[in-house]
Amino acid sequence: MSPSASTGTPVLAAGAVCWRVVDGAVQILLVYRTQHRDTSLPKGKVDPGETLPETAVREIAEETGLIVALGVPLGVVEYSLPNGRDKVVYYWAAEVSALAIANSTFSANDEIESLHWMSLADARAALSYPHDVDVVERFATLHELGRARTFAIIALRHGKAVPPSSWDGPDSTRPLLQRGVDQALSIAPGIAAYRPAKLISSTAERCLRTLAPTARVTGLDVRERAQISQRAYESGGAAVTKIVVRRLRKSVTTVLCSHGPVLPQIIAAVARATGSPDSGQLQRAASLGTGEYAVLHVPVDHPETGVVAVEVHSPTA
Repeated sequence: MSPSASTGTPVLAAGAVCWRVVDGAVQILLVYRTQHRDTSLPKGKVDPGETLPETAVREIAEETGLIVALGVPLGVVEYSLPNGRDKVVYYWAAEVSALAIANSTFSANDEIESLHWMSLADARAALSYPHDVDVVERFATLHELGRARTFAIIALRHGKAVPPSSWDGPDSTRPLLQRGVDQALSIAPGIAAYRPAKLISSTAERCLRTLAPTARVTGLDVRERAQISQRAYESGGAAVTKIVVRRLRKSVTTVLCSHGPVLPQIIAAVARATGSPDSGQLQRAASLGTGEYAVLHVPVDHPETGVVAVEVHSPTA
């Protein structure tokens, strides 16, 4: 092994524990790989320009024919490839609906020979690699606690906009800079990987333009809400809390595109409503840069037990 092989840039990949419940019992999906002759979780390498969530849903679709929504993150595994390079794989849980299974386009191919739905116990025994078993164990723990089935509140900060000092119109009409446009385009597929049901934006032009690419990718309309506009910050968070609590009651994944000063109010409202203690993850979610988004995973059955996990993703542009 050459020194450069072991110290090169790691290979990044993403995948998921695809799961379903049949007759009250949990099953997860394993793939048998044609060339490697091994059994593993579905995953694949990041393509240039992709974000990790985007990679996960694309690879699952390519390997299994299933269109899934990403749920709670299950952590990261790292190992060395035969050529000496390190590989880093990010995993999520992804509950698979009966409709997704019925619409699967899978057929045996040069990469994946067969798919196998298995109980957790059988999956542990069938998996070829200990690091895959570790990921399954993380999922099993969440499921035992009733925290594997989640929806998300996705807090998005608008892309880079024209500075106030360079704009002579009303603040709400400030447009995105080209960098902001590029940021909005780069994050859209990643946000879409969580399959949001609602897109809600501040009434400001820079927020509406930031959500526009996500609306095109998902086919959803953007709902304008003054409650999360820049002026809402001046209300002390009361208006923000009202809209956040309503979205939590709906229990469906929702994107809230807003402004730097309002984002801490959004995160704080989610934390209060779910009984989540303050944490470094929540603080990071409240201090997003332009074009960044935070995904707060909330348990469907018992949201009052607190946020399960927090992710923050940045634009690639």
